[in-house]
Amino acid sequence: MSGPAPSPLAVVDAEPLERQSEVLTDEALSFLAELHRRFTPRRDELLALRAERRAEIARTGTLDFLPRTAHIREDESWRVAPAPPALEDRRVEITGPTDRKMTINALNSGARVWLADFEDASAPTWENVILGQLNLIDAYERRIDFTSPEGKSYALRPAAELATVVMRPRGWHLDERHLRLDGRALPGALVDFGLYFFHNARRLLDLGKGPYFYLPKTESHLEARLWNEVFVFAQERLGIPRGTIRATVLIETITAAYEMEEILYELREHASGLNAGRWDYLFSLVKNFRDGGAKFVLPDRNAVTMTAPFMRAYTELLVRTCHKRGAHAIGGMAAFIPSRRDPEINTAAFAKVKADKDREAGDGFDGSWVAHPDLVPVARASFDAVLGDRPHQKDRLREDVQVTAAELIDIASLDARPSYEGLRNAVQVGIRYIEAWLRGLGAVAIFNLMEDAATAEISRSQIWQWINAGVEFEDGRRATPELVRAVAAAELAAIREETGEEAFAAGRWQQAHDLLLRVSLDEDYAEFLTLPAYELLG
Repeated sequence: MSGPAPSPLAVVDAEPLERQSEVLTDEALSFLAELHRRFTPRRDELLALRAERRAEIARTGTLDFLPRTAHIREDESWRVAPAPPALEDRRVEITGPTDRKMTINALNSGARVWLADFEDASAPTWENVILGQLNLIDAYERRIDFTSPEGKSYALRPAAELATVVMRPRGWHLDERHLRLDGRALPGALVDFGLYFFHNARRLLDLGKGPYFYLPKTESHLEARLWNEVFVFAQERLGIPRGTIRATVLIETITAAYEMEEILYELREHASGLNAGRWDYLFSLVKNFRDGGAKFVLPDRNAVTMTAPFMRAYTELLVRTCHKRGAHAIGGMAAFIPSRRDPEINTAAFAKVKADKDREAGDGFDGSWVAHPDLVPVARASFDAVLGDRPHQKDRLREDVQVTAAELIDIASLDARPSYEGLRNAVQVGIRYIEAWLRGLGAVAIFNLMEDAATAEISRSQIWQWINAGVEFEDGRRATPELVRAVAAAELAAIREETGEEAFAAGRWQQAHDLLLRVSLDEDYAEFLTLPAYELLG
């Protein structure tokens, strides 16, 4: 006797939200079910391959370009598909979550592109996942507005002035527990991609644009190949011309840095460019080489600037790779948030942002990221000075760049060491970010910087690494679990005093403190902080 027939629809396991039915139609849930059944088994295999590769790095203490794909790197003939008009000029991109206010402000910001984020800048509450999709639909239909509690109104500018949306779904490792099929959660990546593509692909074509995506935390060209298979199926399934989708891949893992050409090759009919993602890249370096000894110990995160030799190697190789293959090279994040009260902070920060963007434009990047609308003119001026009226500088092939495998992981050449103040900052930022994340906020202003989940990942990873390596600070103290617990207790007490007893009790500070210590001090290093954090998310 056979069992019940498998459900043709993904099953919703959540308290319904207002207007949820507009996003989770039967047709959309059927599309998600098809994506899940077709692609989740391969997703699972690729996550297992990540673990195997990490074990190999632990065993060998090194990485190299792949011998088996040398023919792809050596073949000078292939190029990615030409950029569509809406992605031809990407000189300034703003990033942020898809809440209603941010959706309007980002589209109005004057940036060429808005990275509409369902990943690191968005805590994956059910409300954020579903209402974020709804906000994008409403924006395309021009029926979105917002009034703040203070009575300030926000509305969209004329269509020609709006940023082009490039949406970032969650990474392959994250599940969406509120949508299930055949007894298991759907991958968050397929949920985010599937709902956005299903509802908006035709809408975007009608607007003269298309469904464009940023792909996060890719670790290999095989993962890029899976995305390409998803894109081909989705376009065929909905009758959208093949090649309409365009994807920009974040090179924010150390393993992906060794496979940039292969990643572009796998996605070539859908590829748009590569992006240099700083904090996740450092997090990935620590994660993969965490037991590699003193030569892999990173100093304070703020001491690792983009001018560090191994970071220069990574970014210059990225520009060379992109331009060799006709793709856009997009630079890193300017995370500074202007202060309304302290012009001195702004003056110093704007000078740093300008220097950073001047360097990127000078190195050959075609655009770069900012986290705040006030930084759009600063970044734009840097790229305008180099590009002029040209939409990009792909003709700068950077054939002068020759990067070896060893240079990408030459951390020991950096003239900086971990400090006690760096440890304290990692604890401070870690607790403050995780607390906000547990309340559903993924993009959080901390000490005049816009932080996202990558910040917390590098913070807790550095604490883990410094303890594991027995780092001694400049004052003679050693990085130990006891020291970290003492610093965390002092920080929690300082936050209690700063916020007041009532606000402290209303927050999730103790949980954040406990989770930071758990992922920083556990002998078994958690692959991603967001996995145990998701279990605590409302």
